[in-house]
Amino acid sequence: MSKDKLHVAVIGAGIGGLTAAALLAKRGYCVSVFDRALVPGGCASTFKRRGFTFDVGATQVAGLEPGGIHHRIFEELEVNLPEATPCDPACAVYLPGETEPITVWRDPKRWQAERERQFPSSEPFWQLLAKLFEVSWEFQSRNPVLPPANLWDLWQLVSAVRPNTLITLPYTFSTVGDALRWYKLDDNDRLRTFLDLQLKLYSQVDAEETALLYAATALSVSQSPQGLFHLKGSMQVLSDRLVTALEKYGGQIFMRHAVDRIVYEERSNSLRATGVVVRNHNTGEVWTQSADRVVANVTVQNLVQLLKAEGEGERGREGGEGEESEKEILNSKLSFHSTLNTPHLTLPKLRAFGRRVDKLPSGSGAFVIYLGVDERAIPAGCPPHLQFLYDSDGPIGENNSLFVSVSHPGDGRAPAGKATIIASSFTDTRLWWQKGNDRALKQEYTETAIARLSSYFHLTPETILHVEAATPRTFARFTARDRGVVGGIGQRISTFGPFGFANRTPVSGLWLVGDSTHPGEGTAGVSYSALTVVRQIEAQS
Repeated sequence: MSKDKLHVAVIGAGIGGLTAAALLAKRGYCVSVFDRALVPGGCASTFKRRGFTFDVGATQVAGLEPGGIHHRIFEELEVNLPEATPCDPACAVYLPGETEPITVWRDPKRWQAERERQFPSSEPFWQLLAKLFEVSWEFQSRNPVLPPANLWDLWQLVSAVRPNTLITLPYTFSTVGDALRWYKLDDNDRLRTFLDLQLKLYSQVDAEETALLYAATALSVSQSPQGLFHLKGSMQVLSDRLVTALEKYGGQIFMRHAVDRIVYEERSNSLRATGVVVRNHNTGEVWTQSADRVVANVTVQNLVQLLKAEGEGERGREGGEGEESEKEILNSKLSFHSTLNTPHLTLPKLRAFGRRVDKLPSGSGAFVIYLGVDERAIPAGCPPHLQFLYDSDGPIGENNSLFVSVSHPGDGRAPAGKATIIASSFTDTRLWWQKGNDRALKQEYTETAIARLSSYFHLTPETILHVEAATPRTFARFTARDRGVVGGIGQRISTFGPFGFANRTPVSGLWLVGDSTHPGEGTAGVSYSALTVVRQIEAQS
C-alpha cells in the first residue's frame, strides 16, 4: 500500500506526538492527531493570565544548535527554527546556607574552572563524564534504535556502533554513585548534593540510582557546542511550528478530542492495532477512527489503560477531569489485568508488558507555582534558571528544593516592566489524590514556596501581581498523564537505554513515543523518540 493511502492515528499532541506526526505527513502518510487539551504541546505548552505567558512545565530546550535534533527535524520539515537565546549560565545552584551559587556555565572551560573551585579533587570524575558524553553523543547522532525489538532495529543499533563506542561498554551497568566511589568522592557530601539536585531534574532519580551513561549526557549537554536554549515568546512556539508543518503537508490535528481506547484485532495468533475510539469533548460524540498505524504519545501507564478491552474499565473523563479519587485511578490501571484474562489476550508478550509496567517504581509529580511580578522583584543579574535546596521546615516537595525559571526582558512572556517566575518541585503524586486534601495542601505549598523564594526575589504584596499553582491533579486533568506524573521513567540501570521500553509495543502496528522511551525526557529526548518511530514505520510500509 502506498504511503498516501496509509492512515496513521497519533494519540497526543505533545512534542513527541507532533514531531512524529509532522515527519510522517512530510514523508507522505495520511496523519490525524487527537488530543484532549485546548492547545497542543502537552507538558511543553503554555497558558496566559493578565498579560503574562507561563510555560506549563518545560522551560528550556536542547537540540537547537546545528546538528541538534530540533535543528535536524525542522530542517527536514522546511520550517524555520524558533528564535532562541543560549542559556548562559545554564543554571545557578544554591545549596543550604550558601549565598554564592554553583554556576553551570555554557562555556566548557569556564565550567571546568567553576567545578574545580567548587569541588576540589573531583576533576577526574568530571573528565570521565566528558569522555563518556563525547562518545555517547556521537553514537546517538547516528540514530541507534534502543532497545532493539526486531532484526531491523538491531541492524540500526549495530550500524551506529564505531570502535570508540565500545569504550562505554564497561560502564553499562554502573551508576553515578559507583563512579563517585571509584574516585573516592562518595563522602563528598557537597558534590553528591549538587549531583542529586541536577540529576533529579533530568533522570528522575538521584546520583546513587542514575545510570552513569545517561548522567554523562544529562550533565554535559548544557555546555557548548550543545547547550540549553530559552525560546522567545514561550515554549508554545515549538509546538506551534510543528503544527504548521503538520498542516502544511496535509496532516490534521483535532484538539479537545480524547482517545478512550486503542482498537486491535487478532491476526495469525498476534494482535494488530486497527484504530482508535475517539470522543469529542465539545459534543460528546464517540466514534471509531480506523487506522493502519497508531502512534501513542503517552506514558507506559496510559498505554496500558488504552489497551483495555471494549467495555472494560470505561470511566467518564468529562466534567470530573482530574477529580478522580486514588481508588478510581487504581481501578483504571488494574483494568488492564482483568483484560488479560480474556481468551484473545493470553499472549505472553502482552502479559509481560503489563506486569513490567505495573512493577515500575512510582513516578514523580510536580508542584508548580506561577508568579507574575513587577520587574522590581527580580534581582540584578538574575540567571534564567536557578535551583535552590532548603534546610528549613515546611513542605515543598520530595527533596525540599525548587527549580526556578525567570523570564527575560523582551522575551514575550511578560508586559514591559514585568516578569514571570515559575518555580517547581517534585512531589509524591499520592499526596494529592487523598480525597479532600488537595485544596489545603495546595495552599500550604503555595505559601511555603513564596516564603522560600522571597529569600532571593523581592516578593511583596506590591510586587506580586498574579499567583497560580499546579499540582499532579492539574497535570492529570490537562495532559491526561497517569496520576499527573511528569518527566518520564527514572533512568535507573534497569530502565535506561538498552534496558528501557521499546518504541514497538506487543501490539503490531502500535508504537509508543515520548519520555517513557529512549532517550528519556525533555523536548530533545522525545524528538529522538519520534524520529525512531517514523523510521520504523517507514521501514515497515
